[in-house]
Amino acid sequence: MIELDRAGRSFKVRREVVHAVRDLSFGIAAGEFVGYLGPNGAGKSTTIKMLCGILTPTSGTVRVAGLDPSRRRTALARRVGVVFGQRTTLWWDLPLRDSFELIRLLYKVDRKIYQERLAELTETLDLGAFARTPVRQLSLGQRMRGDLAAALLHAPDVLVLDEPTIGLDVVSKAGIRDFLRRLNAEQGTTVLLTTHDLGDIERLCRRVMLIDHGRLAFDGTLEELMATAPGEETIEDVVTRLYTGGAPPERAPQR
Repeated sequence: MIELDRAGRSFKVRREVVHAVRDLSFGIAAGEFVGYLGPNGAGKSTTIKMLCGILTPTSGTVRVAGLDPSRRRTALARRVGVVFGQRTTLWWDLPLRDSFELIRLLYKVDRKIYQERLAELTETLDLGAFARTPVRQLSLGQRMRGDLAAALLHAPDVLVLDEPTIGLDVVSKAGIRDFLRRLNAEQGTTVLLTTHDLGDIERLCRRVMLIDHGRLAFDGTLEELMATAPGEETIEDVVTRLYTGGAPPERAPQR
């Protein structure tokens, strides 16, 4: 479903070449739920932008659903849904339901199919209470549920999530996690999740990839990741050790 073969992306910054991603190779099969981790500047966002066709790789190849994202962006848009936690794809001054209708027109979704899909998403994500509310008046948790629905209205095969639970309260976060878990299990949607919230990874992902300085540093199951740092109790400690090359910071004593 997703394939990268020695993919790289470099930029020129003040006459110097910066390699945001280099020699990146991995594959994600249909139906997988994969966590993609890395510190700020590691290359996560660059990878996502290459997968979505926003950036063209400067070396290697990228394929999503059998398509070259940079050359087949329109065709790819029908197969992929994207949610950026810090940016909305909804129209700020329009009621949520009007944003959904515009998205239906953009993706040319049949009205009957759209109505069925919207009814399902409205019930599952509990959107009914604020469907008529302008997006600018929604709480962060409500907006994120709206963005998730918007990304899924055209029934994509692949869902790419960039920090989908950032800034959410405990209840909102739990609701979105539960929705994503069921979406993957019941509909077989392939999900690639980038996040700094390792609770998302622990509760949702069966496979984890770590990127550092543009290169893949780890690819395996959560159990295999924990085994890389014997004696550590949490995934946060393990990831910290992998990235710092030393002992994780001391945890505050429990009271």
